[in-house]
Amino acid sequence: MPIELENETLKGPGVYDMKGGLVQLVFALRSLRVLGVELPVTPVALFNSDEETGSEESSLLIRRLARRANRCYVLEPALGLSGKLKTARKGAGQFTIHIEGRSAHAGLDPTAGASAILELSYLIQALQALNDPQRGISVNVGQIDGGIRPNVVAPFSKAIVDVRVPTVADGLRIEAAIHRLQPTVPGTRITVEGSMDVPPMEATPRNRQLWNAAREAGRRLGIELEEGVAGGVSDGNTASQYTATLDGLGAVGDGAHSVHEFLDCRKMIERCVLVALLLTLPPLPRASSTTEGAVDSEGLAGHLQDSAR
Repeated sequence: MPIELENETLKGPGVYDMKGGLVQLVFALRSLRVLGVELPVTPVALFNSDEETGSEESSLLIRRLARRANRCYVLEPALGLSGKLKTARKGAGQFTIHIEGRSAHAGLDPTAGASAILELSYLIQALQALNDPQRGISVNVGQIDGGIRPNVVAPFSKAIVDVRVPTVADGLRIEAAIHRLQPTVPGTRITVEGSMDVPPMEATPRNRQLWNAAREAGRRLGIELEEGVAGGVSDGNTASQYTATLDGLGAVGDGAHSVHEFLDCRKMIERCVLVALLLTLPPLPRASSTTEGAVDSEGLAGHLQDSAR
């Protein structure tokens, strides 16, 4: 995956998710410093390298900072080629279901056994029934295993299940339903491990307030921002439990985690200016107008253009 720049398109590993967003953040902060803008809220930048593996080490720090923060901007890539900001993200959970059966010779005495694989087939159907596409709920049995040999009634089987939900209430309901699963095949036993690990980033009133502020900032730049819901999770899911959060402020492009990953260089200055303007907003609880305390958009844009050159 070589780095390639062609026709204002930059291709390469991680350029879209999410190195481009980090570059935009650095230039936004640098521009505000050069222009001598006094920010009403002190910016704190957190760069963590374990987000793709679940932020196991950094999540404690994220929660601690989010509890103290007035708002949180996440520089994850924008949603789609139109550059939508992410105002909501689904929550995610992973469950492992172990089924214990009883082995027997499939030819000599099959009725003496209790097939864990047969039980798994019923469980998969029960899990599939929990899906609700209209509500944005997905329950996916993504991995299965089991059995010993073709001529042996399977004494064990296993399924690993991914769950995505739009609300905390949905997560609690689906989690409870999975842990209540009961066997259908006599002689089998079910053990369920796992939970909803990442809460959803919901469209809370404080998150909507921050989105409205961003939309107004975009209009001052001549940009009509759009919003969208992401099925994947980010550190924004965690931060939004404690403070107003807006996600997807990073690069505009496509192909995250793929060999054709790219970002649109033409959008980088625009998004950099947007981040800078959002940093100039007054504290949300006291803000009656999203224009109070904002810097001159044209002056900041001009500086960024000079920096890009």
